[in-house]
Amino acid sequence: MPQPLLILSTAPNEEEAARIARALVEDRLAACVNIVGGARSIYRWQGAIEDSPEAVLLIKSDRRLFEQLCSRLAALHPYTTPEIIAVPIDTGSEPYLTWLASELKPAEAAQ
Repeated sequence: MPQPLLILSTAPNEEEAARIARALVEDRLAACVNIVGGARSIYRWQGAIEDSPEAVLLIKSDRRLFEQLCSRLAALHPYTTPEIIAVPIDTGSEPYLTWLASELKPAEAAQ
């Protein structure tokens, strides 16, 4: 049974975000990735407060692919510790959720 997820991540710029997004969609680990440019992140890293421009990735996938997606995203990512946060999609447009499930790796290939 599909368990759609919205996975949030960031990248240092839109070009890096597009490279990551394309790979995840080509690998069928994500059905769609929206890239939102112009984000600004303020965070503590290695004892210092950082203030960085970033692009946000909104990755649509499924719980059964989450571990594979995490591994692939980490391998593609230029950050040492990339943000990877998953939020369950509890409800949505039935046609969209059906499309989302159809664009991902089949269950038997996800293992």
